[in-house]
Amino acid sequence: VQLQASGGGSVQVGESLMLSCAASGATFTHLGLGWVRQAPGKEREIVAAISKDIGWMDVTRNYADSVKSRFTISRDNNKNMVYLQMNSLKSEDTCVYYCAADYWGTASLKMDDYELWGQGTLVTVSS
Repeated sequence: VQLQASGGGSVQVGESLMLSCAASGATFTHLGLGWVRQAPGKEREIVAAISKDIGWMDVTRNYADSVKSRFTISRDNNKNMVYLQMNSLKSEDTCVYYCAADYWGTASLKMDDYELWGQGTLVTVSS
């Protein structure tokens, strides 16, 4: 599986941005997917996760408290894409954002549950 995040950029506090991640090389609907971020000098943090989507089970979404009600994760199985809609951005959201895949298909917020990582995209939020 290969993951490639895109959509980062520079925005002002309070603005919105959508990140995209393209996945290839696996049965996309069986993957759990997450968005992870890392600020300079800090540990990586999973901010959003979405479970596999195999039709007969409800899709689960989980969010870190730091982004709950501001960020929304979604997936498009027809395009093999996962998105992160980020609203009401704060300066502390300035990070490199990565997408990650969980072969077990969960919507875990635990770093150890993700087996594959893609390259990141930088988001800078300034006041």
